[in-house]
Amino acid sequence: MISFATVAQEQWPLAKPFIISRGVIHDVTVVLVELGDGEVRGRGESCPVPHFGESLEQVVRDIRGLLADLAETSDPAALIAAAPAGAARNAVDCAFWDLRAKRAGKSIAELLGMPPLQAIETVMTVSLDAPDVMAAAARAATAHPILKLKLGAVGDGDRLRAVRASVPEKRLIVDVNEGWSFDELREYMPLLAELGIEMVEQPLRAGEDNPIAELAHLIPVGADESCHTSRDLDRLAALYDVINIKLDKTGGLTEALALASGARARGLDVMVGCMLGTSLAMAPATVIAQTCRFVDLDAPLLIGSDRAPSLTYADGKVSPPQSMLWG
Repeated sequence: MISFATVAQEQWPLAKPFIISRGVIHDVTVVLVELGDGEVRGRGESCPVPHFGESLEQVVRDIRGLLADLAETSDPAALIAAAPAGAARNAVDCAFWDLRAKRAGKSIAELLGMPPLQAIETVMTVSLDAPDVMAAAARAATAHPILKLKLGAVGDGDRLRAVRASVPEKRLIVDVNEGWSFDELREYMPLLAELGIEMVEQPLRAGEDNPIAELAHLIPVGADESCHTSRDLDRLAALYDVINIKLDKTGGLTEALALASGARARGLDVMVGCMLGTSLAMAPATVIAQTCRFVDLDAPLLIGSDRAPSLTYADGKVSPPQSMLWG
C-alpha cells in the first residue's frame, strides 16, 4: 500500500535558448512525483508538452487525482496502467518503478530480469539556427561522435552542407519536428543520403504522414510526434523505419517497454528520446536505451545544470543511474 505521495513543480532555465521548427524554448518546468510506503520512497519526473495538448496545470491535477486513487487501491500497477498516456502517468509510473526496486532491494535491471545497465552513447542535439552557427556548434561538440541536427526552416539544405563540411567525421541524424512538406522531404532525401545522414526524424506533420509510404527511403525515416504508444504501431509500420520512444508520450516505463517490444516485432528499429528534463527524467529511459539503434538523452546537457545525484555524461556516453537517483 502507498502511504505517502506528493507532486511538485520545478523550473529549470536552459543554458541557452533551444530552437526547433515550432519555436524557441528558454526554460522548462517539470513535475516531480514521490511515492512512499512508510519505509522507502520512489521518484519520477515528467515534462508536460503543450504540443500534445497538455498544460502544466492539467497534468498536476491529473497526477493529484491519480495519487488520491493510489492511496485507496491494493493494485497500484493496474491503476497506473489504466490512466491515459502522457506526462501525468509518466511521472507516477516511473516513481512506482523506483519504489518497487527500492522495496525489493534490487536494481531496476534485476527487477526486469535484464543484464546490468551499461553506459550508452547519446547524441548531442544542435539547435536550429543559421548554417554557420550550427556548424560552429557541431564543431564545439567534441565529446560527441554522433549529433542530432534540428531542421525545419527555409535553408535547411545550406544547414546540412555547412554542418557536414564542418564535421566530416561525425555521425549525423536530423530531426525536422514536423517542419517539412512532402515535396520538401522528397527534395531533401537525395541530399540527406549524399551527406551520409543516418536518419531523418518526423519530417511531416503527425496525422498527415501517409505519403511517406510513397517515397523511396534512401535513408531511414523515423516517427516521433506520430508515435505515442503501442496502439500506433500497426499504422506506422507501413510508413516508418524507426520509432522514437519518449516516456512523456508513452506515459511511463511500463508502456515504453511494450512499445519497444511491439516495434521490434514489426521489424522497426527503435530510438529512445526525451523531452527537456533532468537526470531523473532520463534515468528510466536508460533502460530502453540499452538495445536502441539511436539514443537521444542529452536534455541535462541542454539545461546546463542538473539535480544531485545525477547521471554522468562523459565521452559522448550517458551512465546508468545510481539507486540514489532512481531505480
